[in-house]
Amino acid sequence: MVCIRYHFSNLHQPQYSESRFRMQLGSVQIPLLKFRSVNQISSRIIPLFSVRKRNCKLMDDIRAGCSSGGEPKSDGGGASIGLLVASTVTISLATANRVLYKLALVPMKEYPFFMAQTTTFGYVVIYFSILYARYKAGIVTTEMLGLPKSRFAAIGLLEALGVASGMAAAAMLPGPVIPILSQAFTIWQLLFSTLILKRRYSLNQILGCLLVAGGVIIAVGSGSDDGHILSHVGAFWPVLMIGSTALQATASILKEFVFIDSAKRLEGKTLDLFVVNSFGSGFQASFLFLLLPLLSNLKGIPFYELPSYFRSGMGCFLNIGETNQDCQGAPWLPLLYIAVNMCFNISALNLLKVSSALVSSLSITLSVPLSIYILTLPLPFMPGGSNLDAFFVTGVLVLFLGLMLYNFPQSAGQRSKSD
Repeated sequence: MVCIRYHFSNLHQPQYSESRFRMQLGSVQIPLLKFRSVNQISSRIIPLFSVRKRNCKLMDDIRAGCSSGGEPKSDGGGASIGLLVASTVTISLATANRVLYKLALVPMKEYPFFMAQTTTFGYVVIYFSILYARYKAGIVTTEMLGLPKSRFAAIGLLEALGVASGMAAAAMLPGPVIPILSQAFTIWQLLFSTLILKRRYSLNQILGCLLVAGGVIIAVGSGSDDGHILSHVGAFWPVLMIGSTALQATASILKEFVFIDSAKRLEGKTLDLFVVNSFGSGFQASFLFLLLPLLSNLKGIPFYELPSYFRSGMGCFLNIGETNQDCQGAPWLPLLYIAVNMCFNISALNLLKVSSALVSSLSITLSVPLSIYILTLPLPFMPGGSNLDAFFVTGVLVLFLGLMLYNFPQSAGQRSKSD
């Protein structure tokens, strides 16, 4: 038996980089159940499914489920077809999740903080409803609910800053750039998990992470050149997007630390995932509201105009009123993004259940180049499309190679060293 490890990530954003399998149950890092949202789905997580834990160490039980050899389970041709269908559905939904993340922000371009606040409160309702049902069913115990809330507050603060700044940046950036910059999550996570959790990584993971960093630099490094996809954007919004992934990566590391520490406090019992996500999302919604005066400065909105901002944001979201001519596509695009995000995270969890962490991770990784390509095409409410220069295409190829290398299967000896 081999213990499969999952990344914890904010279940809120499509970062959902999905180098190792990570989700936001928003991007389930989900920007539901953060992959991301994705940016997210996404981040070591405890599977929501009942998985038999055999021959696993205590710490491995907290971060992993056991699967025979870490390979997809197969019962013959029918199982292989089922796995192929599950993988195809997951890749399709992961790609749609990334594309709709940008499309949802087209009508809400001037109101990214309203969008972040609205979706976060929606996820709070979903999470706590599921948590209540699991508590009534006896899955969540009183001891789990009694864990110190200070760490959940820290997670919520980091995720609030990450979600708000990420949406503000994504609203201003060209579509194909967003999946590229989101992959910085992998770099930050490797760095912070090494510093905070003292985790050691294998050589192929380190080299893969360096290639991811190189791909991002190549893709956006010539942004000031005329004709480049970022030539009219400036440096602030790409830097803000990369900074938002650093905040979300730190939150994912804190989540992992909470799971590890809870093993001692709960005497070996596994902390239910929805306890972390529910309280983390609750604090995130609270901090988003409290930090609005500060965050609104990113869009040049004075404090005294915030009530008017929210009224206008609500009108734009519902697409009502004569002054909301630029809000075409709302509310259907934002609602469609939320629905697809939920479906994506459920599909990703199902694929993880019937296969392995490697299959899940590689399936989500394939969505990166696919979503970049789709976002270059003329789309509804984005009719112009984008032209990719040679630097950007080269950067995408280097980044994709790095993601594949990062997820390359490790030998048992390599796994023991990296863990």
